[in-house]
Amino acid sequence: MADITPKEFREAQMRGAARLRGPLAESAHYDAGRGRLIVRLTSGVEISFPPALAEGLEHATAADLVVIEVDACGLGVHIPALDADLYVPALLEGILGSEGWMAARMGAKGGRVRSAAKTAAVRENGRKGGRPKKVAAG
Repeated sequence: MADITPKEFREAQMRGAARLRGPLAESAHYDAGRGRLIVRLTSGVEISFPPALAEGLEHATAADLVVIEVDACGLGVHIPALDADLYVPALLEGILGSEGWMAARMGAKGGRVRSAAKTAAVRENGRKGGRPKKVAAG
């Protein structure tokens, strides 16, 4: 591991201190009736979302979500049954997983979008006999 300079260390300390001044998680629980994980922040604001939207919780059952822990600093939420962690500052930005995981979810969502242009293209393609058959290279 590379050594860091005193300046880099001070800058990292300042970034860490700034994170601890922001809204932090004070509690978290799963509301089975609404099917939502709820994180209450020190500001009084609550963030709630269906667990299936978060990386690591896609297949969570209500039984998996009985125990939810908030770390001592309030920056993280841990679900022991799944060994899954959520980073509170990322939740505040609407980020529910890693960059790759979020990109895959957005790509899948984009593929399901229906628009007038897409519908027209499908109809035109159908008039021409549909998609061309794949031909093996040879």
